[in-house]
Amino acid sequence: MTNPSVHYRACNLCEAICGLEITYVDNQVVSIIGDKKDSFSRGHICPKALALKDIYEDPNRLKLPLKRSENGWKTISWENAFDEITNKIKAVQIRNGNNAVAMYAGNPSVHNSGTFLSGTSLMRVLKTRNIYSATSVDQLPHHFAAWQMFGHPFLLPIPDIDRTDFWLIMGGNPIASNGSLMTVPDVGNRLKAIQQRGGKVVVIDPRFTETATKADEHHFIRPGTDVFLLLAMLQVIFAEGLDKTPDFVTGLEELKHIVVEFLPEKVEAQTGIAADSIRSLTRAFANAPSAVAYGRVGLSMQAFGGACQWLLNALNIVTGNIDRAGTAMFTHPAVDILANPKGLYDKYNRYQSRVRGLPEFMGELPVSVLAEEILTEGEGQIKALITSCGNPILSTPNGRQLDKALESLELMVAIDIYVNETTRHADYILPPATGLEVAHYDLTFNALAIRNVTRFSEPLFPKAENAKYDWEIFQELAARLSGDYSAKTASAPQDPHSKVDMGLRFGGYQLSLEQLRQQPHGMDLGPLRPDLPNRLQTQDKKIHLAPELLRKDVARIKKVLEQSLSNSDFDLLLTNRRHLRDNNSWLHNSQRLVKGRNRCTLMMHPDDAMQRNIAEIDVVKISSRVGEVEVPVEITDKVMKGTVSLPHGYGHGREGVQLSVAQSHAGVSVNDLTDDLVIDELTGNAVFVGVPVRVEVVEVVGNTV
Repeated sequence: MTNPSVHYRACNLCEAICGLEITYVDNQVVSIIGDKKDSFSRGHICPKALALKDIYEDPNRLKLPLKRSENGWKTISWENAFDEITNKIKAVQIRNGNNAVAMYAGNPSVHNSGTFLSGTSLMRVLKTRNIYSATSVDQLPHHFAAWQMFGHPFLLPIPDIDRTDFWLIMGGNPIASNGSLMTVPDVGNRLKAIQQRGGKVVVIDPRFTETATKADEHHFIRPGTDVFLLLAMLQVIFAEGLDKTPDFVTGLEELKHIVVEFLPEKVEAQTGIAADSIRSLTRAFANAPSAVAYGRVGLSMQAFGGACQWLLNALNIVTGNIDRAGTAMFTHPAVDILANPKGLYDKYNRYQSRVRGLPEFMGELPVSVLAEEILTEGEGQIKALITSCGNPILSTPNGRQLDKALESLELMVAIDIYVNETTRHADYILPPATGLEVAHYDLTFNALAIRNVTRFSEPLFPKAENAKYDWEIFQELAARLSGDYSAKTASAPQDPHSKVDMGLRFGGYQLSLEQLRQQPHGMDLGPLRPDLPNRLQTQDKKIHLAPELLRKDVARIKKVLEQSLSNSDFDLLLTNRRHLRDNNSWLHNSQRLVKGRNRCTLMMHPDDAMQRNIAEIDVVKISSRVGEVEVPVEITDKVMKGTVSLPHGYGHGREGVQLSVAQSHAGVSVNDLTDDLVIDELTGNAVFVGVPVRVEVVEVVGNTV
């Protein structure tokens, strides 16, 4: 018997990038445990890491191209697939124009450096305005606010939680998510360390989350009203003279003028948080030796997502909690994505979506308009779609409408390892090697980490026979679509990690890929360090506290504040949630992660259930403007009265989808309820928080949760 060997790498399934120690024999994984020699993750992993083994061994994972036929899927050669796809894409664009072809990039794009480094080459050669991604599902407001305030959409403030005295968490659940736009493994112990050194953790959320159970304080807030709380907190800061604004800012007086009327008493009805509590929270935050406010999807995925991220940044800045230990700081990654030429990402409203006229940002249109751009006839209508490692039917608003839209396409190509709810509509599926078969460097998550860290992960196993890496697929398609192509003269795809090596060599630490190969446990490059105003990308090297585009949104905020809280027939507000063993819709084929008690339930407050004669054993129907689903109810006081919560990432098991696990774990999709017509009007981001719904008992009851 072959002796076991050990391989070290970073887990790329979520943003925590925990170090792994993988024991294997030949091509079989024996065990996956946390790498105790990784100074960043310190031996910590979550249950999802074991899914790397499950994905690698999954019999349903695709390894060769598939083509749709009258008799179902059939395997074809890579050469035939590339030939047929490029010919058909060219034909669509010749007949209908370049914009008739669209491309959608899913969340895993940034979790695979081959895709991250090569996927944009395909977007460029398509020369289409119809580029979409998961960015406008959950994080676009962060980038918009960073661009407006700091001069670059990727200059995102990171909470220095290892040194803070007060961590305010709004609309985030890092115990379950392992951080998000905040790369932080072992967050539970880091949270505990804040408390052990005499600090405090406060959570603001419509649900008593897993993170709230470990916090010192939790406040329920009515979904979608965080913007009013932030405005009131800023009003208290200025009214009570608690501000410690640094010198390198502009717009301070404009910000003071904006918030002056938002007294805590004026917003307590909307938010559900008492005025006295707002004042106490604000004073504690402002008076802490160091503090940092962190707001994630709960803030971004609401009607004022952009304003929330702006005002949260402003709260950190005016209290002096910026660019010093224990506050909101900026990273200095080994490969610095901010080293790109200035102006590369400064793109906004150069063109608009054809049907609704929503503005482009960073070269993308909001994904909420994708279905209507396919379904609405006329010049510029989308006729063909390429999706890359994404499942937008489950992850974007009004999934049923998108389901219908994809059926109408002339051509659909999916770059994916599964036949899923979205790719089942494809004419061709091109599966890349994945997971343990690929090299990986975390370009994005190193730039979002709470410490400056770096590591390179070598492939553990060779790719399957005749398989292709993601970068080989993207580069081949791009080459064939870019002009005159000849297989005899075309150069072979090049491993894009040579770009990583160049970035390391020209970066601030003057490293190389070879040096990282000699450090399988990764390298710690030190804590976040102060670097303002030098790090700012604004022309005047100042933070802009009241940019014009953000100021203009205040009129919309005031209008909503004055509206009645009642909502006719749809009298409950829907929010989503995630579990530690869930990761969007990626891991539904891992039996070890989906087994056990059904997690796809509707959480409802006891008072709301009693008012509707709903019992714990009931299955309920949830209805919104766009659709309805049926799901077991879970009655709990862990959600705010008037609020219901349904997890995202479920809804598997539609016709034509291959599942390795029991259909009973498929659940329902929350995005069969979310509304594609309701967006953050400032940024175009989708709205998943505070969706008005109605809940009623299904006629046939008696099912157990």
